[in-house]
Amino acid sequence: VQLQASGGGLVQAGGSLRLPCAASGRTFSSYVMGWFRQAPGKEREFVSAISWSGGRVYYEDSVKGRFTISRDNAKNTVYLQMNSLKPEDTAVYYCAVHKDGAYGYTRPADYEHWGQGTQVTVSS
Repeated sequence: VQLQASGGGLVQAGGSLRLPCAASGRTFSSYVMGWFRQAPGKEREFVSAISWSGGRVYYEDSVKGRFTISRDNAKNTVYLQMNSLKPEDTAVYYCAVHKDGAYGYTRPADYEHWGQGTQVTVSS
């Protein structure tokens, strides 16, 4: 089971990036998928999550209206579209699979099979 996040890079404030997270070795169409981020010296924090069907999505307050999560189960891929990026969005972004039986969806402990992360840097 492997997750591969990509699409990060350096972008100016106000710009956009799209992060794909491709899953291999297992079909994730029945699982909630999540995105987290971790800035230097800070704890890993929840960004967004999406239900198995894509019918329910969840966002951390600071990204609402700017980020959009989506998934293509046929491609075993989850996406994070990030618009109107701000310097405070600078972090390593990770995708992960929600654990069976986990009660919540915003804590890192609710997830497993973390990808290696992709660096997003937003310059002012």
